Amino acid sequence: MSQPQEILLAEPRGFCAGVDRAIEIVERALQKFGAPIHVRHEIVHNTYVVNDLKAKGAIFIEELAEVPPGATLVFSAHGVSKAVQNEAEARGFRIFDATCPLVSKVHVEVAKLAQEGYEFIMIGHKGHPEVEGTMGQLEHGIHLVEDVADVARVQPLQTKLLAVVTQTTLSVDDAAEITAAVRARFPSVREPKQQDICYATQNRQDAVKVLSAQVDLMIVVGSPTSSNSNRLRELAVKLGIPAYMVDSAEELRPEWFEGVTRVGLTAGASAPEILVRQVVDRIKALGAVSVRTVPGMEETIKFPLPKGLKIEAAV
Repeated sequence: MSQPQEILLAEPRGFCAGVDRAIEIVERALQKFGAPIHVRHEIVHNTYVVNDLKAKGAIFIEELAEVPPGATLVFSAHGVSKAVQNEAEARGFRIFDATCPLVSKVHVEVAKLAQEGYEFIMIGHKGHPEVEGTMGQLEHGIHLVEDVADVARVQPLQTKLLAVVTQTTLSVDDAAEITAAVRARFPSVREPKQQDICYATQNRQDAVKVLSAQVDLMIVVGSPTSSNSNRLRELAVKLGIPAYMVDSAEELRPEWFEGVTRVGLTAGASAPEILVRQVVDRIKALGAVSVRTVPGMEETIKFPLPKGLKIEAAV
């Protein structure tokens, strides 16, 4: 039985600026106001991160009724609907919004165009909190499509003022295909000036494309609920590479590596680097002798924190 020889690490991988910011918001709120801090929905879709913050005093809830009056509440990186926002304000919580600024940008665009009379077609996954948040910016006039077949079925009330928006964590190629179908059916549809799919999702998918040409197997570190992590695994499979997604090193199976010389390793935008390191150690234990990073796009974006979370400078 041959063992894996080499691990190729994707670049970039792991945390993006929006995830970094969301986790920092919860950690700073805990430092400043003390435990517990309530967070609506998982702050980011990663089991390790959520458990780590729980241990520090964060309480994750789905319904605002679970939060005591006067408590500090953080909205997750995925964003929330207007109804949730209004309810949170009415209940008098101290609110910090950890919505990724790239998701907020889509919300602002929807609100602005809705005032001009636009209806929307949203490309995204039904039930995903980001989709619920974006669609919940309006009471009506926003239609979800999940695939090309949905485009043929969608029935806007009018087609003169129609705009398309997308979930930020989709497959770049799938979104382009669905957008093309929308354009074919509604030629005057307005598209975003810059695509809604975020830079980090795009960069991680591009890195998988580069890596897939060089490896026999792809491992993606990410949680089952993470949209962008799932897309990385699907992309590798589409490119003809066997691929598995793992939440932790314990989930790796020795039989996956039989007959494999080179293993590609990446991580979704909500997966911390510590998990990547643990996966590397586990694959080394299975026989891999070398690890190298395949250069890719360098990410330097950083998002500012909301007001009211600055910690007084420590000496």
